[in-house]
Amino acid sequence: MTQTDAVTSHLHEEKRSTVLKRSLRTLAPLWTLLALMLFFSLASESFLRPINLNNILVQISTLAILGAGMTFVLLTGQIDLSIASMVTLVGIINAHMFVNMGIPEPWPSLAAVGVATLLGLLSGLATTRFRIPSFMSTLAMSLIASGLATWISQGRTFFKISEVAAFLGSGRIGGPDGLRVLTVVAALCLLVSFLVLRYTRFGRYIYMTGANPSGARLAGVNTNLIFTAALAISGFCGGLAGLVNMGRLGSAQPQVIDSFMIDTIGAVVLGGTSLNGGRGGIIQTVIGLLIYGTLRNGLDNIQQLDPFMKEFITGVVLMGALIINLLFSGRSVRDRT
Repeated sequence: MTQTDAVTSHLHEEKRSTVLKRSLRTLAPLWTLLALMLFFSLASESFLRPINLNNILVQISTLAILGAGMTFVLLTGQIDLSIASMVTLVGIINAHMFVNMGIPEPWPSLAAVGVATLLGLLSGLATTRFRIPSFMSTLAMSLIASGLATWISQGRTFFKISEVAAFLGSGRIGGPDGLRVLTVVAALCLLVSFLVLRYTRFGRYIYMTGANPSGARLAGVNTNLIFTAALAISGFCGGLAGLVNMGRLGSAQPQVIDSFMIDTIGAVVLGGTSLNGGRGGIIQTVIGLLIYGTLRNGLDNIQQLDPFMKEFITGVVLMGALIINLLFSGRSVRDRT
């Protein structure tokens, strides 16, 4: 064998290895979902009943809206820790304007979602203009949002909510047994996000910025604008999720539901979107949401399971997903200094 043949053979082997790794990386979340569904269908007789499958969709609908915004942020290599506080703040602003100030809809809803979007935009500006890592800027914004919610509400829960919020969170299409409006809103949010990321120039810039910010800047992409826009989109999705969550609960509470942040990031990462940016998308997020919803719902359906073990098992699955994410995304060169 000549040297040229040896090099060609080596290149073909590398290409096959790359294709195999990419296939494993893409299919691993799907196989995880199928394995979980098979396991819980055997462990619980009620798991595959239509009413329970519909419950899974309802349970992950709020997370789906948040996950759509978080996908944009993670694809740019950033992170948003303020989404849970945005959900709380939007509910309080909407209820305060509607109940205490007597302002009719749709202005309370528009104002509340607008505030959440503005706060997301400010987080982006703090990250890009002042070079504050998004981890810290969104953490500070989380405290700002939760503080505003507590101050506006004076620590009180609003039990009267607007008709718009009630319809979005608890309404049904097609009668009492029809499809939940909450699920439709989540599906539309995911669909629009998918179309933007897949078929628009902005979507391509999102991937370019996350994969190689320096290269994207050299190619003429305004990466600061992309970072800021991604965090603003996440703020908007947090605001929309706040409206539907208030309607689902039937009240606006000043207490921040911290699990929203953990569950959202966990679901997006479970689907295969990289924490390092540039890899993943809405399809992966949908798979991750279904994994998370199946896991949570399936554990609730196993009567023999100690309820205090559920969080532990969920954490173990999430840790495993993070390890797989790291292995398939490729390790950086180790610093040996």
